[in-house]
Amino acid sequence: MSSSAGIVLAGGRSSRMGTPKAALEWHGSTLLRRTIGIISRVIDGPVVVVRAPGQLLPELPSQVEVVDDPREGMGPVQGLAAGLAATAGRAEIAFVCSTDMPFLHPAFVRRVLRAAQEGADVGLPLARGFPQPLAASYRTALAPVAERLVAQQRLRPAFLFEECVVARLDEAALRADPILAALDPDLDSVVNINEPADYQAARARPAPEVTIQRFGTLADGHRGPQLIRAATVGGAAAAAGLALDGHVVAALNGEQITRDGQTPLATGDTVFFLAADAGG
Repeated sequence: MSSSAGIVLAGGRSSRMGTPKAALEWHGSTLLRRTIGIISRVIDGPVVVVRAPGQLLPELPSQVEVVDDPREGMGPVQGLAAGLAATAGRAEIAFVCSTDMPFLHPAFVRRVLRAAQEGADVGLPLARGFPQPLAASYRTALAPVAERLVAQQRLRPAFLFEECVVARLDEAALRADPILAALDPDLDSVVNINEPADYQAARARPAPEVTIQRFGTLADGHRGPQLIRAATVGGAAAAAGLALDGHVVAALNGEQITRDGQTPLATGDTVFFLAADAGG
């Protein structure tokens, strides 16, 4: 069994936005693709997207699983129940979030997961003035509890929290993590997008600041690291004047080798570009 899974709730009518939020573009990728990619960098188990019945989704990586929410309009506990049921028995803990969080940082995901890994049933951030049940960690064994609450029409996350051990992480507790404090000091990870004005404000913000470095024949006079702004590996490659193809690969933080230009980047990342025969 894996230690952690990811669940992204992509359903909902998006009535205030007026268009499905999962497919909205942010600095070179869709919100759903970005959220999936950020979570995938932290967890070691499956990533599940829960969608509304019949909902069309933007293109996703092949390893992502899609689960249909059995009933539309039942709120986040229904989606949570479907996601936990899909990951139960395969991972102990799941990070659960909505699809509309363009500033989600891997350091935030890692810190919130740790709260449940240390013994709680739920790791619940209390950030920017509100509890954040859709940026929280849950034991997958809570699936039957969530399903029972849906059957009882008790559809608020607070009802679930009444029946389990919740580790509440206020802003001081979150910022006590030095990596999170350095890379997401304002806890922008929990900022979501509900209305067109929110989306325009998010798009107006610059892409994350990351470091790129070319190696070997790709250096071409650029021997040292370079600070740029890019939200995807493809964007970072373009800033370096490179194309991710059969001749070039990227190593994200010296670990993940990829040619997928949609791989999301977060503040503090380093992308190394190598000739394919040197990097894989």
